[in-house]
Amino acid sequence: MTPPVRVLTVDDQELVRTALRAMLRRTDVEVVGEAADGARAVEAAYELRPDVVLMDVRMPGMTGVEATARILQGWPHEGPRPRVLVLTTFDLDEYVHAALRAGASGFLLKNTTPELLVEAIGVVAAGEAMLAPTVTRRLIRAFSDLPPPLMSGVRPRPSPAGGTPGGPGDPLATLTRRERDVAELVARGLPNARIAGSLGLTEAGVKSTVNRILTRLGLENRVQIAILVLAAEPDAEDGDG
Repeated sequence: MTPPVRVLTVDDQELVRTALRAMLRRTDVEVVGEAADGARAVEAAYELRPDVVLMDVRMPGMTGVEATARILQGWPHEGPRPRVLVLTTFDLDEYVHAALRAGASGFLLKNTTPELLVEAIGVVAAGEAMLAPTVTRRLIRAFSDLPPPLMSGVRPRPSPAGGTPGGPGDPLATLTRRERDVAELVARGLPNARIAGSLGLTEAGVKSTVNRILTRLGLENRVQIAILVLAAEPDAEDGDG
């Protein structure tokens, strides 16, 4: 029997935390702890070692952006770091953009359905990305316009390849043809099973390839792969269509 996904919920509103706990209790997700602010979220994550952190963004004191960065970049244990799924009220929240750069595995709006939330928890726990598709390209454009204070202390690991997408040192150029094929399908939001079917690979082979891409490009997760690939496309600055 598959063990339940262990979740830490972080929100400054007690009503939201209570609602999440009540809702998730009826699923195969186990809420192992709660936190009302970013500082406590970091402490609880280190102590409880959840599989997934449901992270609010705007909280008094330490924001969800900084808490995400501290949890993922300062993880003190040898085991795997938790995945962070950001829950926000606004789909164009600049803090969410910064949280994704800090290594969050995706975000959902707080008005999402319970079924989608449970699905998203399972997706990010499995190491995949959950990113609202309607705002993917707006996220890419917003990354170039983020105010510097929002990004203070929040940086992905530098790419060993150097360079910028589309430039002479384009890191995507360091990938093999197979790795580029996988990266492009990751950017389309496909899970490992569908990527495997599209390219004639096994799921284990896709997972291994994704890990090689992350290591080679110095990225944290699949969301950052998607952003890098989509930002390099000629129509990345076009409208939402």
